[in-house]
Amino acid sequence: MKIHIYYGGRGLVDDPTIFVINRMDAVLKELNVNVERFNLYELKNTIMTLPQTLKDADGIILATTVEWYGIGGYMQQFLDACWLYGDKEKISEIYMCPVVMATTYGEREGKLHLSNAWEVLGGRPCSGICGYIADTVSLEMNEGYHRLIDKKAENLYRTINQKLPDFPASNQAVRQRVCQPKDMSLTPQEAEQLSQYISDDRYVKKQKEDIQELTSLFREKLDKTDADDTTAYVEDFRRHFQPQAGFTAAYRFRIEGRKKHFILQINNAELICEYGELENADMDIQLDNNVMNEIVSGRMTFQRAFMGGSMKMKGDFKILRSLDQLFDFTA
Repeated sequence: MKIHIYYGGRGLVDDPTIFVINRMDAVLKELNVNVERFNLYELKNTIMTLPQTLKDADGIILATTVEWYGIGGYMQQFLDACWLYGDKEKISEIYMCPVVMATTYGEREGKLHLSNAWEVLGGRPCSGICGYIADTVSLEMNEGYHRLIDKKAENLYRTINQKLPDFPASNQAVRQRVCQPKDMSLTPQEAEQLSQYISDDRYVKKQKEDIQELTSLFREKLDKTDADDTTAYVEDFRRHFQPQAGFTAAYRFRIEGRKKHFILQINNAELICEYGELENADMDIQLDNNVMNEIVSGRMTFQRAFMGGSMKMKGDFKILRSLDQLFDFTA
């Protein structure tokens, strides 16, 4: 018989959970059980690969400490890895004993959390241990506590050895109907290899760098395309131009992301609409592509854009107001 102990605490000297699992370890070894222990805080970079270690286990002990709230991050990461990469068929055969000791409130909730999680994974939870221990010394000096721990270890051995059945739980039905993991169409070997990649910090870092490099490359191409486009908005302004007799003005638009300025020169019925440079403009306007798109689509006017703060201008406000009369994009 082989039992694995997965400890999810931080490894502190006065952690009462460590005393409990050490005591259970000793009892199980006296019963000729092969016990292997995994300290998750020491294996934090390879937690995603730990579901592989379940393959040769007849039973496991999930042990953690509630220091302020909940079962802690290391244990939750291990359970997440079991859900994503664990062999569900093998997990369904494994008995699990939860051990949750608390130095604050929440030991019963932590124990229930582990039991529920293991049931949803398809495994078989056993009766576990939970308790509030304010001082580890009181736990170490109390013979009654020792007998209770020993009894729990013996019950775990007996349950696994006799392969005692358990009643169906509603959590199993939830897993079958609702909590189905996404099917990645991977074999157990492929899932194991994937979990190894995820736990490799160098591999993950390299993948993130590659994604960032590709993102920057495509962004530069898009920006370059926008910046070099000398036809955007030209036809929109020409099509909606409504000349006014005796009106003369020159507008220079500084559109964010574009290399050249958008120029409008109006002389009575004559309109020059192009991208380029203009030294002496009567009106200097600054805005971005989104605001310009709103204007030419008829959802925004130049005056509203300026009053709302999404467009900046320098020059005579009367000349700005004339833009909405010269170019009626709602028509």
